[in-house]
Amino acid sequence: MESDVLVVDDSAAIRKVLQRVLRQTGMAINTIHEAGNGEEALEILKAKSVSLVLTDINMPKMDGLELLAALKRCPEWAGVPVVMITTEGGETKVAEAVRLGAVGYVRKPFTADQIKEKLAGILEPALPI
Repeated sequence: MESDVLVVDDSAAIRKVLQRVLRQTGMAINTIHEAGNGEEALEILKAKSVSLVLTDINMPKMDGLELLAALKRCPEWAGVPVVMITTEGGETKVAEAVRLGAVGYVRKPFTADQIKEKLAGILEPALPI
């Protein structure tokens, strides 16, 4: 079964890179939705059902930690796995993300293999043709 994914990052370039990387993973992905910050992500989630959220931590308006906390407070979104994509070098924000319920994190710059490895077990691989 194919999954919809939400990519949240204030950089349009990073969102495009993540879209390309997600397509290269071989995972069963249908639609990749994009948001530039947590507020936009919540608006998309009100209209679309997703199986995974990949979010940056540092963003304007609503950052990734605030988005994660909002998702975990809402029963309909609480079970959606969230992977943090971050430039954060310190462990404080990463530890906070894990405490809030993130299933993992990947540091920027990342490779396609790092994303694929992090998503293994979260999303189903595409079925061989």
